[in-house]
Amino acid sequence: MFLDCTLRDGGYYNSWDFPESVIQEYLQAMQATGVDIVELGLRSLKNVGFSGACAYSTDAFLRSLAIPQTLTLSVMINASELCGATPLAEVLQQLFPLPASESPVDLVRVACHVQEFAQALPAATWLQRRGYRVGFNLMQVAHCSQAEVKALARQACEYPIEVLYFADSMGGMRPQQVAQTIAWLRTEWRGALGIHTHDNMGLALSNTLRALDEGVTWVDATVTGMGRGPGNARTEELAIEMAERRAQSINLVPLMGLVRSYFRPLQHQCGWGTNPYYYLAGKYGIHPTYIQEMLSDKRYSEEDVLAVIERLKVEGGRKYSAQALDAARHFYLGELRGSWCPADVFMGRKVLLLGSGPGVAMHRTAIEAFINHYQPLVVALNTKTDICEELISYRVACHPVRLLADCTEYNQHNQKLITPFSMLPRNIQCALDKNKILDFGLGIGQAFNFDNKYWCSVPSSVVVAYALAILTAGSADIIFMAGFDGYGEDDSRNAEMNDIFERYNNTKNKLSIVSITPTRYALATQSVYGL
Repeated sequence: MFLDCTLRDGGYYNSWDFPESVIQEYLQAMQATGVDIVELGLRSLKNVGFSGACAYSTDAFLRSLAIPQTLTLSVMINASELCGATPLAEVLQQLFPLPASESPVDLVRVACHVQEFAQALPAATWLQRRGYRVGFNLMQVAHCSQAEVKALARQACEYPIEVLYFADSMGGMRPQQVAQTIAWLRTEWRGALGIHTHDNMGLALSNTLRALDEGVTWVDATVTGMGRGPGNARTEELAIEMAERRAQSINLVPLMGLVRSYFRPLQHQCGWGTNPYYYLAGKYGIHPTYIQEMLSDKRYSEEDVLAVIERLKVEGGRKYSAQALDAARHFYLGELRGSWCPADVFMGRKVLLLGSGPGVAMHRTAIEAFINHYQPLVVALNTKTDICEELISYRVACHPVRLLADCTEYNQHNQKLITPFSMLPRNIQCALDKNKILDFGLGIGQAFNFDNKYWCSVPSSVVVAYALAILTAGSADIIFMAGFDGYGEDDSRNAEMNDIFERYNNTKNKLSIVSITPTRYALATQSVYGL
């Protein structure tokens, strides 16, 4: 069976709010493409915030659609809704008030975590007695042992389940592991097997085809791969493979027209599809929602995403938690602490802060003349060196991922490095030359706090926020800035940086900041050529 679940799995990106005209075109395209079953959405009792019709897939909504006779209709329910305090039969009665003979729904699939399986299985009996075909989708099976997989299959044998699916929930399975899981299930389960793949590592289609070779008879896909995180096997590709295996003639024109007019623009807007972050999440068994949430949040830089992945790799991230994501973003270990006082260096001094923008190299001669004339202390962010090395007084860096990548370069520079050394992971501490370290602690909070002489708290892990806190804690006289050019008008990083500057300017001990090279940020600006 070839099952398309675009309107269900894809709903994690648009709150299941698909235009009815698109759904009608989609149904016609599925028929032409050789799809057997369409899963038109979830069936749920949860109603917090707005979700579209496909989040509930009620009988009334489904009856409003012109559904081709050759298509079988499916909906999915989450076992988490069946495993609460309310009796299972009572929940099911609310979800499915009509028997299958009076409902447009033919197949009900239950998405189930391993720990929910035993409690949710009786739903199969209830649904089967009401005339529904039943499938169970086991999630996160890739992390189960052989004994655990076999035990799950044995349990399933005791209930009227038509198809037992396993889902590569984290997208980390490879074809050989798919084959192994099928072999384990087959030792106990004699019914139909299905697979639902995720494309974290670009293997969704390969894993699906390997499953078919190993005897799986039910396969899932979504249009353009639209689905939670990196998405799934793509319907437009799997349809070609299925047609060849079935020696079937299909018509891809309606589907590709819909991809062009609706799904591809939506993909550009929402951003599903694999990338190196999803690849790492699949490799390390991290729930893809962590990546999806970070990529949609402008607060997370590239270094932030990689640092969170590194932390979740160690601490575990199979189950998504907003609290765990927030905690993982606080990259610095233990309590706020440091051992160096910035006031020993910066008190009463003019400071020139060098950013990484092209303005430094473009105006190098004028900037060097400014330094020689006014004698400010020059602080460079990270490894940037676009002026004479001897003119740079100190360097500032704070992000663990970037520090680790640049350790060798920092050790080769002549300047001292200001960094939250005692709060960094051990591997970074070992890689840095301790003789060049000035240890100033750093915490991530809601606002700037630089009242302590050995540490600060800032609202972002962006290094400029840390640098501003250091200079303010050190009671510098004024901060000149060069190389803070900013980004394009539509780039969200501009808004993020302006937010940092606004928060800083709202603090009681703020210093005067003047950009002496062109900037798109909301900063006071003077020309380096007129000073």
